[in-house]
Amino acid sequence: MHLSEELVIEQTQSWVRSFIVGMNVCPFAKREVDRGTVRYVVIRSRQPNVALAELMAEIDWLDQHPEAETTLMIFPSLFTDFLSYLDFVDDSEQLMFEQECEGVYQLATFHPKYCFAGAEDDDVSNYTNRSPYPMLHILREASLEKAIEFYGDTAEIPERNIKLMEETGREALAKLMQQCMVQS
Repeated sequence: MHLSEELVIEQTQSWVRSFIVGMNVCPFAKREVDRGTVRYVVIRSRQPNVALAELMAEIDWLDQHPEAETTLMIFPSLFTDFLSYLDFVDDSEQLMFEQECEGVYQLATFHPKYCFAGAEDDDVSNYTNRSPYPMLHILREASLEKAIEFYGDTAEIPERNIKLMEETGREALAKLMQQCMVQS
């Protein structure tokens, strides 16, 4: 089934609003969502090497558009397998290093089957990084540093999020994710 770009973006935005912002999983996200500075890009390629080129093109786009704070690159038809996605993340980070993006941009990773190392697939803590589609979140490091300076100690965020996932429960989280995928 071919999902339109509009639908993929709508579902991703629903996830950002209801999960990331609504549950305050990322305390920095609300400001950028409210300001409209989050860019959503759907990547249709089915080839990881083309997706890597798309990543560098998006970084170049961000370099040219400082008004955009961050980009979510969404892969609705690539990286359905979580392990192949992790390989792509490694390749992406290596390419960014080679292209001297270190210290300028960094990646946050999300996947529908996200599973932390050492965790069971059904561990509720995995929901902190689960998303409707495989995606890369490109973050500007300078902006992230400013947000951290304003926020204070960020070391507590992962622990707080895991506790939130445990309190919310697997069924409620799965339902929330399912609601984001409803087609309008």
